[in-house]
Amino acid sequence: MEILRDPLWNNIRLDPLALALLETPVVQRLRYVRQLGLAFLVYPGATHSRFEHALGAWHLAGVALRLLEERGALHGIDARAQQIVRAAALLHDVGHYPFSHALEEIGVTHHEQVAYPLITSGPVATVLRDALGESAPEEVFALITGRSTDALQGLISGSLDLDKIEYLKRDATMCGVPYGEIDVDRLLNSLVIVQTPERTTRMVGVHEKGLSALESLLFAKYQMYRNVYWHHAVRSATAMYKRLVAVALDSGHVASDTVARFTDEGLLVHLDVPSLPTEARVMLDGLRFRRLHKRAYECPAATLGEDVGEWIASDFHLARRVEDAFARELGLPAGAVLLDYPAKTQMLGLDIPMQRRDGRVEQLTAAGWEGAINLPRLSDELYRSARRLRVFTTDRAPVPEARVLRALREDADVVRTRLDAGTALLG
Repeated sequence: MEILRDPLWNNIRLDPLALALLETPVVQRLRYVRQLGLAFLVYPGATHSRFEHALGAWHLAGVALRLLEERGALHGIDARAQQIVRAAALLHDVGHYPFSHALEEIGVTHHEQVAYPLITSGPVATVLRDALGESAPEEVFALITGRSTDALQGLISGSLDLDKIEYLKRDATMCGVPYGEIDVDRLLNSLVIVQTPERTTRMVGVHEKGLSALESLLFAKYQMYRNVYWHHAVRSATAMYKRLVAVALDSGHVASDTVARFTDEGLLVHLDVPSLPTEARVMLDGLRFRRLHKRAYECPAATLGEDVGEWIASDFHLARRVEDAFARELGLPAGAVLLDYPAKTQMLGLDIPMQRRDGRVEQLTAAGWEGAINLPRLSDELYRSARRLRVFTTDRAPVPEARVLRALREDADVVRTRLDAGTALLG
């Protein structure tokens, strides 16, 4: 057993399985992939890595399992199954692209699918099979992707998974902001294994006494999205990075099936060649020397209304065509106008079984409970409050706000038709 010192959780104990997994190139790569992507351009302390986060997730999985064991909640769940869960916690981010989630927004393969061959073949699979049996890699991957029927699935992928608890605490600490305050101890001590009438298997839930801790998780997540993850300058840098990689993919300077193998700096160095297209060069140098596009227009999601502009978040190729059309109509070069409308499906999922004080198990739904905050409904309201539609331009170039908003309010099919016909969007 080895012990690592961690700035967030202090001592993290590593057993032989963890040590063997940490020594694989797949996991070592995470040392050089920042947890918060380009947020360090705004919060200088945000240089912590996916590697540190993975260690924290491993630690929390051990804490949660020990607490459940003490209460007798793990009856019928053997030591091997618990090690599978801890391995999944450690490996859950191995498929992440350079600079974190940003590239998934341009339509490349989701990081969890990128992780499949990394976990089920090669050195990681060998370690898992040697320690936990032939089926271990597939079991670990099923937990990571939320497809497992294991009672402990919710610890790895779910509304209360340990990943969320860990990254919110770590991100807030490393950014130096007071927004990630979660009552972790209370929340972990409130975890239970329940079986609801609608399900044939047991699953992770939370005791009613942990409701306040659950509220702290929701509020922390909202504050972090509003102030850190969706900070305007962070989103500007992210939009520039997405455009940089999209142009590099189009020009053949990087291949879609290899981009996930790079580290953060490794990808930037790879792209820093004389033949890089001018548009991409502007983005690369802008990120390197923090010459970011500036906000020219911003509109809260609540003001836009339901489903307005969702194609900006879901259809990168259409959004890119609109960006180029706006730039041409404003007399600006390609890439000088960037759109951003970040999407996060849920601030807090609804699939949370709650064990009441009298032993009954109820599903926490949008209906809420009398005498308690309606968490699901509040979650939706907080999401709309944190989300912003933004238009970024180089050198603070102004845009005609009313005409831009009118164009972005159009349905995706209408926008596509106008682009195909060569009709001006800002006319």
